[in-house]
Amino acid sequence: MREIRAATLDDIGSIREILAAHGNDGPVLFADIVGPYVRHLVAHHRAMVTEQDGAAIAFGATVDAGVAIHLADLFVVPDRLGEGIGRELLAALFDGAQRRTTFASDDPRALPLYVRAGMVPWWACVSVEGATASLPPAPGFLETASADPARLAALELAWTGVDRSIDHAFWGSQAAADSFVVSERGEAVAICHARARQVSPVRAIDRLLVRPGADPVPATLAALRRTGGGGTVQALLQGPSPVLRVLLDAGFVVDDRDQYMASEPGLVDPARLIPNGGML
Repeated sequence: MREIRAATLDDIGSIREILAAHGNDGPVLFADIVGPYVRHLVAHHRAMVTEQDGAAIAFGATVDAGVAIHLADLFVVPDRLGEGIGRELLAALFDGAQRRTTFASDDPRALPLYVRAGMVPWWACVSVEGATASLPPAPGFLETASADPARLAALELAWTGVDRSIDHAFWGSQAAADSFVVSERGEAVAICHARARQVSPVRAIDRLLVRPGADPVPATLAALRRTGGGGTVQALLQGPSPVLRVLLDAGFVVDDRDQYMASEPGLVDPARLIPNGGML
């Protein structure tokens, strides 16, 4: 008999095995990124496992991102796919929420499942990687400065009305984290968290938000430049972002892609947000 229940910290080992079976967790070569991420989901968001005969056979989690309930993860052990386990777990995770978002993987089974769960594919999100030295020169009126995650949370609250304090504290605690503000003539125009990666020395933008009304291109380029620190940088760009063309023209390459899906349009602004892949 299958049981869906809340995940606990004791489940993290089993959860990581499920993630690894789908290529979403690997050897820790530079920093453990997945372990703290899963612990954060279990401790602060809605994380659930499907259990049968004492073993976890599926894992999923949702995050209340303010604008919507965001599906962070949904994985079933490979030898149990096609049995309706994911569909049952997905219903339990959303728990009747009306506004829903997710990033669907390239697994052909994912998109139909999410469409049936009330979400529509809106645009591709592409992971891009490139050398910071190839970026266009930064405008002289932009500068970056380190900031406490609490300040970044306060700025997001002021700009959007959404309180993500718990998540900002987590992003600011990641391995080799760099939390900072991009300012234009002393006024904040973007907030950003950067971090190390698990299996690569390349640094990544973990999440970036540009202030409403600000030009997203120079602010995002300034954040990419700081994150890369003169080396290579990686970020998840949403397809409609005007920054994507700039980066491709600068020689950045696409190394992965997902599909942004949502229950309705207008929940996020793709020009102003470099999302966290799991938590929006």
